[in-house]
Amino acid sequence: MQAPGNHQLTLEEKLIWWGLVYTYPIYFIGGLYISGSAIGWLILGLAMLRWFVDGKPEHNAAIPAIIWLWLVAMGVMLVALLIAHSNWSLGMAKTIKSSVGWAKGWALLAIFPLIGSIVNVRPEMLIRGICVVAKHTCIFSLVTFICYLVHIPGLLFISPLQIVGGPGENFFMVSLYGLNPETGAGRWQFFAPWAPAAGFLSCIFLVFCLQEKDKVWRNWGIAGCFLMVLLSQSRAGLGIFVMLFPLTLFSDKFKEPWFLFTLGVVVPVILVLGEPVYNHVMDTYQQIKEARPGSTRVRTALANIAMQRWAAEAPVWGHGVVESGPKLVEHMPIGSHHSWYGLLFVKGMVGLLALAIPMGVTIMALIVGAQDSKQAQTALCLMAVFVCYSFFENLEILSYLYWPALLWIGMALNPKKQRGSNA
Repeated sequence: MQAPGNHQLTLEEKLIWWGLVYTYPIYFIGGLYISGSAIGWLILGLAMLRWFVDGKPEHNAAIPAIIWLWLVAMGVMLVALLIAHSNWSLGMAKTIKSSVGWAKGWALLAIFPLIGSIVNVRPEMLIRGICVVAKHTCIFSLVTFICYLVHIPGLLFISPLQIVGGPGENFFMVSLYGLNPETGAGRWQFFAPWAPAAGFLSCIFLVFCLQEKDKVWRNWGIAGCFLMVLLSQSRAGLGIFVMLFPLTLFSDKFKEPWFLFTLGVVVPVILVLGEPVYNHVMDTYQQIKEARPGSTRVRTALANIAMQRWAAEAPVWGHGVVESGPKLVEHMPIGSHHSWYGLLFVKGMVGLLALAIPMGVTIMALIVGAQDSKQAQTALCLMAVFVCYSFFENLEILSYLYWPALLWIGMALNPKKQRGSNA
């Protein structure tokens, strides 16, 4: 399958294109966890080598101050890891293993934006690549739904690539579909390690697919994203999915007088009607939680355990490693299902600030940039998804899947590329 346009792809662009369009083939050998992180480090190495050989950076390449902030912040994550391991005497073997995990997780949150800022990647190629994945998702959904109806077993195998190490066997599991443990009905995780993560990816992909100019590919993309969020049965995913449509329409309107006037009218009205609106929202939220009471109970217990142990045992640098919880939470990792609780438990207040500060600064910069740059508008929508999902997932553990979004954010933060994308 060819990338859009007649532009000759560089080696870095080919790696990005192949990494996207071969998502499902790589998944069927259980290799996505390896390929996702390897692509980032490999492209960075190639870019640095090209820079060294040519003696100059690529055209429009620049490393903005915010990218430096991300690099420093993710470096702080590694420092917090090392200090916590030392404080808790976890040993050299665990320290090395956790450092490798950092390189395949937190480090990617800085590596891919860096690549986006210094490597010339065509936005339309990235968008089309996501649409190809979405089209494959449509085909995968149809085939696997038939398999589910005729009771073909969902789990195929655990990839032997698990030997390279990772957060768990879910990341190397190849399956057609899964089962909801509470209802026994089918629940699809697609190429993600679990179903709610597929809901997360559907929202990320939707932001890209809405930018596709070719109507046929855009329809494929939106259809694939919708099937992904629908079959994953992700409550958070469905809510954020719906929110993205108006967000993509109004992300560039903050400087418009009519938009500011509308906010000036709507905000006071909301304040006046705040109590009934609040009560309605909370009632709706409670109904959503009661749709899957077991999941809600476990999430709440995990959060409480993480907060109690963080405050009592390791408030500054954290515990250094993830620990399994008690039977009350089905032995799930403490701090999982929530980036901020997970950070407090594993890396303490230092780790939480190392994520919160660059995220906050990036959002403010993109709000300003979104008024004149289409790339920044898209990046702002992606950051909105990250912020929302940080309360439902551990962001770092899924970075090997949503790396195209990180790449795009790096492109949008480069002022030279923003000027080239104004429309």
